[in-house]
Amino acid sequence: MTNGTICGSCISTPPSFDATTALLTYDYPVDGLLQHYKYNASLNLAQTFASLFVEKKHTQLTTQNEINLIIPMPMHQNRLKERGFNQALEIAKLLSKAFTIKLDYTSCQRTKHTPPQASLNLKDRIKNIKGAFGCQQNLQNLNIAIVDDVMTTGASLNELAKTLKQAGAAHVECWVMARTLPK
Repeated sequence: MTNGTICGSCISTPPSFDATTALLTYDYPVDGLLQHYKYNASLNLAQTFASLFVEKKHTQLTTQNEINLIIPMPMHQNRLKERGFNQALEIAKLLSKAFTIKLDYTSCQRTKHTPPQASLNLKDRIKNIKGAFGCQQNLQNLNIAIVDDVMTTGASLNELAKTLKQAGAAHVECWVMARTLPK
């Protein structure tokens, strides 16, 4: 969906998530900033992205589905040990505080350690991420925002949204700092 329109892909194969809000396009110079944030532990950039996202959300019409819970994209414990922090969680903490929405980063886990999605095509990303998440929490009738840094194909966000809906979520939105758009 771009500015309220639904893309052909989403019409032909609807995703498990209900909406996406992307702050920026994943292109120069944003791509470099997000990579620097993610791979060089430049945690100060989390505040920049969160502040800009809050400003964007406040200028948009409010969603029909008030968000009850923010869940950051979970990282597998092995990847978390390698990187030292979860970039989605750092941004989610700030968004939770700014919007006064409860943050939950323990109920859902990435249970399957997968190769990084960045090097894979869409078909392989979907296969790679299938069944990668687990959720022990009853999310009955909750409206949830998944926070992540980048949406490329949406495969990871879709798989997590599917898991959240299986746990009872009524509505799942993706809040991403940047989104890759088709060329």
